[in-house]
Amino acid sequence: MLTYLHIADLGVIGDATIEPATGLTAVTGETGAGKTLVVTGLGLLLGQRADAGMVRQGSAKAVVDGGFLGVEGVAGRLDELGAELGDPPELVVSRQVTAQGRTRAGLGGVAVPLGVLDEVVGALATIHGQSEQVRLATPERARQVLDQAGGAELAAVLAKYRAAYSARRAAVTERDDLVTQVQMRAREADMLRFGLAEIEKVAPEPGEDDSLAVEARRLQDVDDLRGLAASADAALSGDDETPGAVGLIGQARKALERLAQHDETTLDLSAESVAALDVAQGLAGEVASYLASLDADPVRLEAIAARQAELQGLTRKYGTTVDEVLEWARVSSARLGQLVGSDERIAELNEQITQLDGQLGTLAAQITARRAQAGGRLGSAVADELAALAMPHAALEFEMHPLTELGPWGAESVQLLFTANPGAPLAPIGKVASGGELSRLRLAIEVVLADLGAGTPAPGTFVFDEVDAGVGGAVGLEIGRRLARLAKDSQVLVVTHLAQVAAWADRHFVVAKSDDGAITTAGVFEVVGDARVSEIARMMGGLSDSQAGLGHARDLLAAARRD
Repeated sequence: MLTYLHIADLGVIGDATIEPATGLTAVTGETGAGKTLVVTGLGLLLGQRADAGMVRQGSAKAVVDGGFLGVEGVAGRLDELGAELGDPPELVVSRQVTAQGRTRAGLGGVAVPLGVLDEVVGALATIHGQSEQVRLATPERARQVLDQAGGAELAAVLAKYRAAYSARRAAVTERDDLVTQVQMRAREADMLRFGLAEIEKVAPEPGEDDSLAVEARRLQDVDDLRGLAASADAALSGDDETPGAVGLIGQARKALERLAQHDETTLDLSAESVAALDVAQGLAGEVASYLASLDADPVRLEAIAARQAELQGLTRKYGTTVDEVLEWARVSSARLGQLVGSDERIAELNEQITQLDGQLGTLAAQITARRAQAGGRLGSAVADELAALAMPHAALEFEMHPLTELGPWGAESVQLLFTANPGAPLAPIGKVASGGELSRLRLAIEVVLADLGAGTPAPGTFVFDEVDAGVGGAVGLEIGRRLARLAKDSQVLVVTHLAQVAAWADRHFVVAKSDDGAITTAGVFEVVGDARVSEIARMMGGLSDSQAGLGHARDLLAAARRD
């Protein structure tokens, strides 16, 4: 529900605020006063296009903002956008248009694109003006109206159909991509098989390249290693002429043992000499063993070189080290499994598509049947409403044309056929209905949808502009009655020039303009009591100052209240 609409420097409106009623709100004013700017302002909040010509002369920018309650239906989207709500949760929507034509939009304090305004605010309010009347002639809008008339049962079937249709489209896309890439996948699979076979043939071990390099260096440097090891062995073990470190430490141990026999304070030195001798003997044994292992092995060295050549053949193609080659093999093996499984996946997808085709066919038949039933009910009920709106011979029909293949909304397109004259054949509404007829037809459809429980759920806002075009008298009274009926469950704003319509309003605003000789300015103010009676009298014939005119206005207001 719209709680307020504030307009600043838009067209001839300098600064004005409207706080609509929860029921029916009327906006009136003399021709040219700027009352349709109220609809224009709300349209800007719904994401409609703007241009610099909308900005009031001499102003830098036009600003429109409004508040909406009952935003639970779009709460999830608002959370995604980071929009903030008040307490109670009121959504503030804003729009600015500069004199240079630049525009900005905001939802709950967050800047958003115009498309988001249309998405979010469009779910909260609907403007029925010339553009909506033109849109009613399109197959898409005719289908939406028909589906709305189908109620919850049709909506449930449509939801299942839409889910199945989306699943089928995704399956077809995946299958077609797989089929299109058959040759590319085959080439990739061949390349992977070749690489994996080459690696399997060589059968490298983790870290093998590093261990072979260490062994090769040892064999290549065996003479130098033997010389160094022999020197260390001689220093440790000595020879026949020169005692080594082991012999010298042994002599020291014996001397320290005798010393300890004479001086107990040297027992620790004796023990340490024993430990030192054990270390020296152990080290001498390891050096001797190492020296004994240093035999030249040209055959082994040649074998290592051959193995390194095999490994280098792999590291040139699949990684800089053997470990990287093994990782490439692991990843490639998994990828090959995916590629080989593509044919199986194509078969699975074809089977899934066949099953979905069957589901879609069944659901589409149910949708068609329910649309036919809804079209009959809606057409008959709307014709009754139009008869009360001075169109006694009007008839309409929702004609369904089968599609060559199932579409996203079923098996048919929908066209609204209409005639207002007896004996005249039904024809597409855009070709045979006048502007006034379209206005009354749109109102009749909304009233019937609300009576069927298929209209926009409260709180919701309908805005009607030019709904009374080309009519007057008793027909205007019936239009007002139906707007009031629609306003029992939804908020309704109507811009009207008919007193018979305005008299039904729960709240009444007047747009009036003034001229200071340089700039024309329009203001918006609410009329109540005698001021409203005077405005109704003016609308009835300009007799706002005559007692007869005021009396007629009071009678009209009283009649509307009694109805």
